[in-house]
Amino acid sequence: MPDYPLPPAWVLAALREGIVIPAHPLALNAARKLDERRQIALTRYYQEAGAGGIAVGVHTTQFAIREPKHGLLRRVLELAKTAGMVLIAGVCGHMEQALREAQLARELGYHAGLLSLGALQNAADDELIRHCDAVAREIALVGFYLQPAAGGRVLSFEFWKRFVEIPNVVAIKIAPFNRYQTFDVVRAVAGSGRASEIALYTGNDDAIVIDLLTEYSVGATRLRIVGGLLGHWACWTRKAVELLQECKRVRESKAVPASLLTLAAQVTDCNAAFFDAANNFAGCIPGIHEVLRRQGLLEGVWCLDPAEALSPGQADEITRVLRSYPHLNDDAFVAEHLASWLK
Repeated sequence: MPDYPLPPAWVLAALREGIVIPAHPLALNAARKLDERRQIALTRYYQEAGAGGIAVGVHTTQFAIREPKHGLLRRVLELAKTAGMVLIAGVCGHMEQALREAQLARELGYHAGLLSLGALQNAADDELIRHCDAVAREIALVGFYLQPAAGGRVLSFEFWKRFVEIPNVVAIKIAPFNRYQTFDVVRAVAGSGRASEIALYTGNDDAIVIDLLTEYSVGATRLRIVGGLLGHWACWTRKAVELLQECKRVRESKAVPASLLTLAAQVTDCNAAFFDAANNFAGCIPGIHEVLRRQGLLEGVWCLDPAEALSPGQADEITRVLRSYPHLNDDAFVAEHLASWLK
């Protein structure tokens, strides 16, 4: 194996072109056990909706799948393996755990690891870079700027400047929900000389459309956030694919219609309901589950942690955005194909 393994050329090309990558939820039954039939149905939904990849074992999949009492990480990764899609596995924990998860992902045929640094809350940049470099020797990396409310940490511009020097960093998911911190990542990539190699993906669920429409100009370098790796895109995925296609078309025309800015605000309003922004994102995973439950893809909103549930009033908020923005849902598409996905 090379010192810094890279994915196949088609994966690199897809990432750089820009694709929809849903963060894959975990389908459970009422006993809070894995519902394999519905887990597979979700993957089929994402593939047939036109998503170019999936991210599995990430925050939306519930980090608790790694706990010995659940022991679900390997099985969940196995179930989601799908030919023709970019496969990204979540990698987290301290060094021993992160290396073990990276090795497992590589052995199962995953193309890259989405590396969370949430377990290293107090580590200085030198320690963070050593950690990232060690994992990169097992699997190609997708960097991950995860907001603290979801278990991440603040990462400095100097960290990102050094991180993008790791040879097999192929993409970065930018999800701090913060414009200043988002620009830290953009500026680091722009200054690295690798802007054509490292694909930027939005994870800023509060600013999805704006991220996808913006061209950044940093000195002589111009670059874009080319796609999304999002929990928000785990539901209404068919519409997410159409949205990304429209953003690409508009980018080529060099003129952003006012209607897309209106749509941007509508998407953010939907995300506030799904992700439970009113309660500091406490119900973000059950909120996605609730949308999928209403479509019939999930049986319920259960999480591995019984305390993780919809917040008071969150279901009403989801109903409100469903009624306010019917053009954003893909209910008809799901209804047409659901029976075949559940076979």
